[in-house]
Amino acid sequence: MTLATLPGLDERFAEVKSVRLRYFVGGSGEPLLLVHGLGGAASNWVELAPALARRRRVLAVDLPGHGGSSALPAAPSTAAYADRIGLLAELEGMLPAPVVGHSFGGLVALRLAMRRPEAVTGIVLAAAAGISLRRLLARALVHAIGMSRPGRLVVPLRGAIARTRWLRYPVFGYWGVADPRALSPDAVEGFLAPQALHADTRSAGRVLLEDDPRTELERVRCPCLVLWGARDAMLPVADGFDYARRLRAPLRVIADCGHLLIGERPDACLDAIRWFLDRIGQVDELPVETEALG
Repeated sequence: MTLATLPGLDERFAEVKSVRLRYFVGGSGEPLLLVHGLGGAASNWVELAPALARRRRVLAVDLPGHGGSSALPAAPSTAAYADRIGLLAELEGMLPAPVVGHSFGGLVALRLAMRRPEAVTGIVLAAAAGISLRRLLARALVHAIGMSRPGRLVVPLRGAIARTRWLRYPVFGYWGVADPRALSPDAVEGFLAPQALHADTRSAGRVLLEDDPRTELERVRCPCLVLWGARDAMLPVADGFDYARRLRAPLRVIADCGHLLIGERPDACLDAIRWFLDRIGQVDELPVETEALG
């Protein structure tokens, strides 16, 4: 895999409201949008996007200021990120569509659904931010990822980290994944490579800390699925229960899995996402349930 790309998907660029967005499109069928988290990029979906593209037309974007996308001229709120994603998907003829959002990307997906309810047919919240970021530890981690960008320090070593399992522990251990050995070499590349490309993750970190969606979640009209790692040290699984309760959505918890669940346990994530996508077109409201995935 070359620097921060998605195998099997076409790399494209588009100018959207004064931002040059880099994104990837591939597959055929009904559309599906993938939105990464703070300090990430479209390449974070390297384990999932190609598999999802076997049944769907997939769009995975580098958020403004992340990866190969230019920074926002101004970032007053999370809505500024959501608006660009919506306009890009519209430009590609991929609306309405369900959205899978990881961490900050989950919050962006919620804001998009609130602002353009006709455009979002369903949301998968994969370890979504927005509930417990008032905690001191969570705020410190967001500051480190968004402001100081520690990941750029290990970019030159990413090849060795991808090949050597024990080297993954100081990079991904505790905060990111429950078992760094579970990350594939492609997943390691997908998380680390874009760190060299970021233009502005500080703005995203700031608006993330300022955004509290809890009082507005009743505005989300589409079906939702909440997906969480049981050992998420950054955003605890209690946040998943809170989102599930407020959205009246099913919750799936992945055992022995941390915050970067889309790379650590892609098979379990893929099963849950496909289960959700197969059902959102059949019923208006999914049953509220909690399930643990091994």
